[in-house]
This record gives sequence, structure tokens and C-alpha cells, in this order.
Amino acid sequence: MIELENRAALGAEFQELADNTLKSAAAKGATAAEVGIDKGTGLSVEVRMGEVEKLQYHRDQGVSLTVYFGHKKGFASSGDLSPQALEDTLDAACRIARYTAEDEFNGLADAELMATDIPELDLYHPWELDADKGIELALQAEDTARAQDKRIINSDGAGVDSYAGLGIYANSHGFSGIGSSTRHSLSCSLVAQDGESMQRDYWYTSSCVPGKLESAESIGLEAAERTLRRLNGRSLTTREVPIMFVPELARGLIGHLTGAIAGSAQYHKASFLLDSIGQQVFPDFINLQERPHLKQALGSRAYDSEGVVTQDRDIILDGKVQGYFLGSYSARKLGMTTTGSAGGSSNLLLADTGISAKEMLEEMGTGLMVTELIGQGVNSITGDYSRGAAGFWVENGEIQYPVEEITIAGNLKDMFMDIQAVGTDIDDRGRIQTGSILLGKMMVAGQ
Repeated sequence: MIELENRAALGAEFQELADNTLKSAAAKGATAAEVGIDKGTGLSVEVRMGEVEKLQYHRDQGVSLTVYFGHKKGFASSGDLSPQALEDTLDAACRIARYTAEDEFNGLADAELMATDIPELDLYHPWELDADKGIELALQAEDTARAQDKRIINSDGAGVDSYAGLGIYANSHGFSGIGSSTRHSLSCSLVAQDGESMQRDYWYTSSCVPGKLESAESIGLEAAERTLRRLNGRSLTTREVPIMFVPELARGLIGHLTGAIAGSAQYHKASFLLDSIGQQVFPDFINLQERPHLKQALGSRAYDSEGVVTQDRDIILDGKVQGYFLGSYSARKLGMTTTGSAGGSSNLLLADTGISAKEMLEEMGTGLMVTELIGQGVNSITGDYSRGAAGFWVENGEIQYPVEEITIAGNLKDMFMDIQAVGTDIDDRGRIQTGSILLGKMMVAGQ
């Protein structure tokens, strides 16, 4: 079983280490300090073409220390948790702090913002998994997939991963938080060929609860189906058409939003949504919420990486930006208050518009369903968007044939405002949970 033995004892040990480190920092003249200590264990299995390619056990641990001498900041980290190593790491952070320039925005988050009531988020669910079972599941997924069609000629492998970790964050405000979590996944990636056409695709499942993972057989079947349906793709002539992003790609569109309204992008003035609070950036039926305290969700947390309490909030309400993603530093730079977003966002839920993926295709009529994006052609400052793509051409609401070797282009501002619908086919395998997204039109460049 992949689990942390005696979590209570480990938590008590980490608490003592953190307390001693903070006391030592104060004795060395630091006006404030913060420390993070974590430990984890895991198992990774990879098979390919019926053979085991990787079997790896993980045992990780580390400490990160930040000290402040007034507004001077020093940071150091180590993978050694022995008392001497912690002392050496602290000395290194202090030396760095003494030689860095003053920055009036440096410092711990304000004491009154620390989390005081820690909810139970139910994130720790160890898996009764050993090497033999992991290999069996990976082989089951790959064997199922390869048996579906003789056109599946190769495999990029199937894998099983399980990880359990515990960590503490403490600072000189007196805040201390200990949390443990697990994460498990199963994946399969295949190669198919039909004549001169060769394609690759994959599928995966991920959850902190082993019982919520899809079965190995279903992962193999889905990976096979996705790979086979891409064979014999065609290009398109250049045209402007409606575009539907499937959920796993729609998540990326929302990711571009979160990057644009992150505090660092705002104070660096490097965002296509600069000074956007209160601005209409989506149609008025679009709503995006942050829900940090969802039980068993992969993006859940009671406090951010500075100890600041997290809470439900609207990010987009009726299409308008309600707030940024701010840690204490970016908040001070902008003359605002931290949103508990140090270390990134928590669970982001894009509300659907009550339409299924099938109904979305029918609403689109004729257009392109995008299932893969290639390259990184997104300018976060201007919002210009141009990426290689593959997917399926749709006519009269029905998929006609696979499409490849095309580029889709637009500007994220226009794309956001042009959203027509959000599907009920929610993908909950990450911090951003959304269904398919339908856009009114984008330029497609092909032959």
C-alpha cells in the first residue's frame, strides 16, 4: 500500500522541526520567517508492448525556508531534514537576506488573514497498490487497447502512479498548518496506422480516491477509440467557422484567463486583461467560481502557501471580472489585499449552460471540434492566439471526418466574448473544471 506510516507521529515531528527552525531564525536576527517541510512516498509503473519498462518507488522529503530582515528577503531549501542540515539551510537563507536589496513589499502575509478554522477536505486516501498490482493494471489497460483493432500497431505505454504526501507550513505569526493528501492515476497511450496514416492518442484517469478511478479496461478502450478515430485525417481550406473545444482543451482557455488576471501579470503590466476588474470580458451568461473547500477535489486547500485562509469567491460573475489571483506580494504591489492565491488558484468551476456535448454539436451545425492543440502560440500581453490543431469536421451536427495539419487563430479577448455555450460534460481531473466550450467563429488555416 502506498501510504505514509504513522502520520500523527510524522506531523508531530514536523511541528517540532518547524518550531525550532522559527526560533532559531529569530535568534539569528530575522524579523520574520516561514518554513515548509514535506515528505512523500509513491510508486510509478510503466509498461510498453507487454513488457515492464519502469518500476520506481519514490521517497521524497524537503524543507524550504524564507527569512526576512526588515524588507530584505532570503530563501534556501534542502532535501535533508537533519538538525544540522536545517541549521545550515537557515544560515544560507540569512546570508542571502543580508545581501539582497530592500523591497518594501516583501514580508509575511498579514497576521489577521491566517487560516484559523481548518476544514476536513478528505484528501488522504491511500491505495492498496503494490508493484505486482500496478503492473497488472497497466498491462490490463494496454492489452485491452491493443486487442481492439489490428491497426493499433504500437504503444507509447500504459502507466500507474500513486503518491501520498504530508506537509507543514508554519510562520512567525504563530500560524501552523499540517495537511496530507494522495493522488493516483492510470493512463494509456497508443499508436495506430492505416496505410500511410499514422496517429497517436491517449486517455487517463486521476483522483485522490482510488475508488474514483476509471477501470483499466475502460481506459484502454477509450485510448483505443480516440486513436483509431483520428486515422486518415484531412486538412481544410482556410475558412472562418464555429469552433468547439473539448473539455480537456477548454480547461486551457480558462488557464489563459487565470494567467492574465494573476497579480504578477497585472503589476508587470504584461496582460491582455490589464486593470480588468469590473470589465465585461465574457458574455453575461458566463460564471466562474473558485471553490477551495470541495471535498476530495484535486485543487482543494484550506489555506494558501502563505497560510492565508482560502474561501469561495466569484472570479467571473455575469461575464465580468470580480477579482484577481493575488498573493501578499502582488497584492501590496497593486495596493490590494491578498486573495489567498499564493501558490496558484484552487478549484475553478466554470458553470455550464445546460447543454450536452451532443447538443453543442447540433447547435454548432457546421464547424470544427478541436481535440488536440500543438505549440505554444499564445501572446499573454496582446491575447493573440495561433496554434496548430487537430480534431473533427462537423456538418449538420454530426462528425464527418478527422482533421489534421491546420492552425486556428484569433485573439483571446474576442474568443472569450464569442463563447456561445459551455457543456455539461465536465472534466474534473484538475484544478480547472469545465465542460466543452463553443465559440461562434475562429479562423482556420489549412491548405
